[in-house]
Amino acid sequence: MDIEPRAARRLRIWNAALAVLHAGQGAAILALSNDFALPVTIGFLQGPPGSDLASETLFELPIGPAVAAFLFLAALDHALVAAPGAAGWYARNLARERNPARWYEYAFSASLMVVLIAMLTGIADAAALIAIFGVNAAMILFGLAMEDANEPGRTVTWRPFVYGSIVGAVPWLAIGLQLGYSESKTGEVPTFVYAIFASLFVLFFSFAANMALQYARLGPWRSYLAGERGYLVLSLAAKSALAWQVFGSTLAD
Repeated sequence: MDIEPRAARRLRIWNAALAVLHAGQGAAILALSNDFALPVTIGFLQGPPGSDLASETLFELPIGPAVAAFLFLAALDHALVAAPGAAGWYARNLARERNPARWYEYAFSASLMVVLIAMLTGIADAAALIAIFGVNAAMILFGLAMEDANEPGRTVTWRPFVYGSIVGAVPWLAIGLQLGYSESKTGEVPTFVYAIFASLFVLFFSFAANMALQYARLGPWRSYLAGERGYLVLSLAAKSALAWQVFGSTLAD
């Protein structure tokens, strides 16, 4: 696919603008947040397997800096892509219907976001949080594999998309189980936790819909660039939605 220089330049401008928006939000979160933190715990054996487990807190994760971290990761990615020295690299990858920088950033930023959502629902065990991070990162890297497996103009290979969708559902099943069990035991899960879960679930799976439309070549998504713009908009929407919902519910003084 040939990329018009003007189209590539517009996308670099989009990336530059998003770098500023993400960095500005990250700085605002850091400046305005209180010291709210959530515990990360670990269980340990007190005898043979099957005996009672004890647990202790490894550390308290400050939520304001953690939220700012995924915003700054996105800002760094967009700034690097928009940099003058990356113009040729970005255009060449778009012509091949790829953007590896996107997937590497998402592997860290989106996985951190899912871990924070899990913690807000009450998942605190370090092993569970590491697994949630890793599974979500694997889902993101299947997106990279999807682009690598499909050359423009050839029959689409859907296996990486299918495998990624299966893997990507796992953290949400775990978080949903935690929410459901908490609700059944206490009936006191805060409304904002449900709002964060529902809104970010919809936004995260909109990324999968964007990719499906892109490879099905439906409507505007016949052009890879429509999907690239979709990823840019969805990334800003998802990160902003989580950041300010968390801020409004737990970080505002």
